[in-house]
Amino acid sequence: MTSSEKAIRVLVVEDDPVAADAHVLYVGRVPGFVAVGKAHSGAEARRVLERTPVDLLLLDLHLPDVHGLQLARSLRTAGHHADVIAVTSARDLAVVREGVSLGVVQYVLKPFTFATLRDRLVRYAEFHAAVGEASGQDEVDRALAALRAPGPAALPKGLSAPTLERVTVALRDSGEGLTAAGVAETVGISRITARRYLEHLVDAGCAARRPQYGTVGRPELQYRWVTGQ
Repeated sequence: MTSSEKAIRVLVVEDDPVAADAHVLYVGRVPGFVAVGKAHSGAEARRVLERTPVDLLLLDLHLPDVHGLQLARSLRTAGHHADVIAVTSARDLAVVREGVSLGVVQYVLKPFTFATLRDRLVRYAEFHAAVGEASGQDEVDRALAALRAPGPAALPKGLSAPTLERVTVALRDSGEGLTAAGVAETVGISRITARRYLEHLVDAGCAARRPQYGTVGRPELQYRWVTGQ
């Protein structure tokens, strides 16, 4: 399934232009999917849907003109039946429960890596491909199980999820980027430990490194958040 005619058509709905561009690139890197457009507001998403066939919305819940779940509800009322993968930094389980009835088939919490989104898309594709009549309960269970994400991937030895989140927040909020020393000072860890976490983010595709010139001696590496999450 490589042609755009057979691919699952995705509309990226995200108010942050940098994040929207990153999500479009992510979708395009997953075989069997094609990004057919992007919208930065609920109103813009409705306009795209009126003229473009869409199978799946990659939907940020915090849009400038409407909450993502309100948009999903209004789209259902208007007869649009695209499924939804919600992208959000909110962790309110009541919102998760509400989204189930509105066609939200997956949630992706910010910040996330390409690997995380790829896994959700691949699982959705498996679910989407299930057609015809089930032979029994086992086949129904398998179709629904395709949407369930696996357990969280283990971090490299010596890294912890709480510290990784603190390093991630520091790097995302830095704007121009930080050195390992800058992250160490901000988070309250050693410079060596900070570099390990930063290199893990680079390996995950969330950060980029570059030499920082203008200092005496060997240039120091500067790290910058690159996914726009």
